[in-house]
Amino acid sequence: MDRRQLADFLRSRRERITPADAGLPAGTRRRTPGLRREEVAQLAYISTEYYTRLEQARGPHPSREVLAQIARALRLSDAERDHLHHLAGTPPAPRRGPSREVRQSIVDLLHRLPQAAAFVISATYEVIAWNDLAAALMEDFSALSRRDRNLIRRAFLSPSRDGRPLYGISDADEFAASAANDLRAAAARYPDDPEVTGLVEELLAGSEEFARLWAEHCVIAPPTLRKTFDHPLVGPVTVNCDVLDITDLDQRVVIYTATPGSRSEEALRLLSVVGTQRLDVPG
Repeated sequence: MDRRQLADFLRSRRERITPADAGLPAGTRRRTPGLRREEVAQLAYISTEYYTRLEQARGPHPSREVLAQIARALRLSDAERDHLHHLAGTPPAPRRGPSREVRQSIVDLLHRLPQAAAFVISATYEVIAWNDLAAALMEDFSALSRRDRNLIRRAFLSPSRDGRPLYGISDADEFAASAANDLRAAAARYPDDPEVTGLVEELLAGSEEFARLWAEHCVIAPPTLRKTFDHPLVGPVTVNCDVLDITDLDQRVVIYTATPGSRSEEALRLLSVVGTQRLDVPG
């Protein structure tokens, strides 16, 4: 345990967080930037004396549980969390499954793209963050359970009542193949995660198409550059597809944009106004 380096690291992380970041009132007469020690202790559910001793390089060896609580209080990234554990002489527990925590900067990015439908998916295709236009184009994810926000499960196990593919997308076959390939790669990265293995077993048991694709053992699929959504209110919406990898969290930001001046751009603009409300239901 490197007490001096641990103390310096904790202090530097504490000083970069504002009270507003942590959901605390700003108050007055703050002599130093960032949070106070007692505020970090409060957020971490430990005593102020214990945390103060850690920052003064005279604290006891913290447990893995205490380090996890401090990491949450200080809003550490995965890399910073690992560094904290190593400084404390307690290697972090291995990550069993895909991360579902979306960085605030990524959430902010989604909402700074008002003309694009943008969302974040985990390594298992669970939609874990989205902006308003993504909800209007696809569906209101906030109204769905976590289970139903998984696009692979929805695509293979929950076909729409009229037999159309999920969201009426034009590249349903390509999406199915790409999703199966990506899930195979994720299963190799997280072999001990029960959610990942359970999802694979559920899909194998419930979908002949998934079982066929799984048996092909592919792990690479060509990217989809354009696709068309058959939206129930505004009709066909053709979008350009761009995907940004968040490698440290094993997540992806999916961004759908329409060609400027196109009918699809007009349709997205209309959806950005009406949101998820139903235009076909009398008021």
